Amino acid sequence: MNIKIRQADLEDVYTISRIYALSWKSAYKGIVPQKYLDELKYDFWVPSFQKWLNKNVTAQLIFVNEVPVGCVAYGKARDERFADWGEIVSIYLLPDYYRKGLGQILLKAALTDMKTKGYKNCYLWVLKENGNARDFYEYNDFVCNNDECTCEIMQKQLVDVRYIFDMNKISN
Repeated sequence: MNIKIRQADLEDVYTISRIYALSWKSAYKGIVPQKYLDELKYDFWVPSFQKWLNKNVTAQLIFVNEVPVGCVAYGKARDERFADWGEIVSIYLLPDYYRKGLGQILLKAALTDMKTKGYKNCYLWVLKENGNARDFYEYNDFVCNNDECTCEIMQKQLVDVRYIFDMNKISN
């Protein structure tokens, strides 16, 4: 398996959006309303990534044998209470590439880059019901601080919990 990572640019926004949509349809089954997942379009995140990549979000794509299979997006924390922190906005992989160590590679690349940029800590949000993601982040030394954020999709209330990471755990 030939694995490469590179920084995404505006030409990659459809590829990123497609990866996200396919991942959502798999990872959030039973959490997000099925009708929403069924209707989720591959280009849903194109406008968001066009805006984010022109601002302060970095995205990195991971390729297996030259095929883009995952993406991590991160940057300066969006929460003003964490002004000097970094934030991992998201990590998504195509479902066929779950549990192959690729999420680990993307996470490490993002954390290393954020540490290089001077962030002392970072955080991310995870759906409270997403046990697989929570296990993944806890395995990688993220700690849930019990902050919660709610949103609603098709009249279903979803709760995100914040996980924090001490960048001192990354070796140079």
